[in-house]
Amino acid sequence: MPRTDVLIAGSGSAGIFAATWLALYNIPFVMLERRSGPLEVGQADGVQCRTVEIYESFDLAEDLLREAHHILEVCFWGDDEGGKIKRKSRTIDTEKGLSHLPHVILNQARMNSLMLKKMNGILQSKGGEGKIEYGWSTTGVSLVSDTHYPCRVTASKDGKQETWESKYVLACDGAHSTIRRSLGFQMLGDTTDTIWGVMDIYPVTNFPDIRRKCTIHSAAGNLVIIPREGGQLVRFYIQLPAGTNAKEVTLDDIQNTAKRIFHPYEMDFADTFWWSAYSIGQRLVDHFHAQERVFLTGDAAHTHSPKAGQGMNVSLQDGYNIGWKLGSVLSGLSPPSLLSTYVSERSKTAADLIAFDRELTALFNRKETFEGEFAEYFRKSGRYMAGFPDRYGDSLIATGQSVVKGITVGMRFPSAQVIRFCDCRAVQLQSVLRSTGAWRVVVFAGDINDEAHRARLEKVSGSTNE
Repeated sequence: MPRTDVLIAGSGSAGIFAATWLALYNIPFVMLERRSGPLEVGQADGVQCRTVEIYESFDLAEDLLREAHHILEVCFWGDDEGGKIKRKSRTIDTEKGLSHLPHVILNQARMNSLMLKKMNGILQSKGGEGKIEYGWSTTGVSLVSDTHYPCRVTASKDGKQETWESKYVLACDGAHSTIRRSLGFQMLGDTTDTIWGVMDIYPVTNFPDIRRKCTIHSAAGNLVIIPREGGQLVRFYIQLPAGTNAKEVTLDDIQNTAKRIFHPYEMDFADTFWWSAYSIGQRLVDHFHAQERVFLTGDAAHTHSPKAGQGMNVSLQDGYNIGWKLGSVLSGLSPPSLLSTYVSERSKTAADLIAFDRELTALFNRKETFEGEFAEYFRKSGRYMAGFPDRYGDSLIATGQSVVKGITVGMRFPSAQVIRFCDCRAVQLQSVLRSTGAWRVVVFAGDINDEAHRARLEKVSGSTNE
């Protein structure tokens, strides 16, 4: 029976980020993926400012930003007299000063491939034991009394069944998670799913904002426009009528609905790169872990609509969170009690996301939304949609009072341009805080030309003879 420290079910965004952290800590892991190879086309595309910051911490922001489409403005369209759509308003996409990095669009498959390359490079440099096994469908997990390897994960491939022993399991296997089901955990929330049609198309149109992010509310339906990377491809998210069966939806259904929504503008399609129809429910799992040995991440723990572009971002941040904590615990640097902070932090994040998505969806679907209401809500929610939610609660690693203006304990460390002393170079403070597993102490010493300030700094740094 094969053994490993961490068994990861699924090689989506959450699984890859967790695995990259384990590689950094040189912790053995096995990732089981049901597909025959890496993701080729992903449904997700929106990349929050916060997510770009995380990629920067792995030295990947330059590649990401070079390939991605940058979202600078959002336009809001609605019905005018005579059943025609008209641009009602527009706004900047991201609040000024919120981040030194932008909100961009890049396909999830490419996002994952950047991290996979990083993970494999780390494994090669460290001689690590991590690996991805493709073609394996996980069928369940159980917990036994073994104090060293208490997790048993079963999986099948080509009619063959295998069981792995591991110290920990990460369920990163999506909305239909077999790990979650085998534990008996339930997804709680809306029982009636909304059906969405999505397609990446090459449009032939006279619609003036086809290369801007847009929301359109019309008598014929609602639609979100996401310009894609490359300069020509555009994604449409279209909410289909109530009662639609996702399995019966055709490409013609989606395209004809889009044409009606864009009236009086012409909309045709030179080609369709990819399309799908799927149901989305706003649901949250009733337990995020089993005995703090099996942890749920991403869509295995929370599902919601695609309107706010949160899915891939929240999922990969789940993986980032549990990844560094498992690496630190298994390296002996932190106590196992650290893992409870994953549950408290990410379950709150997921609950907040479901609540936000429910409110946004209700407003998006309201037929009698007053002029500018949706646009105003979108602007007010800009900080949240950029990846900067409310603070984590007090815990083992985030507690105390803020003593520096602009910094709140339990929230993301803000960035600011600073002058690096060694070479007088202007840098973003956050850009030097790389994801390496090292802990850092940042001291705000004030003007060190002031004798009192300098004395405090020397005392903190231990450079005095006292």
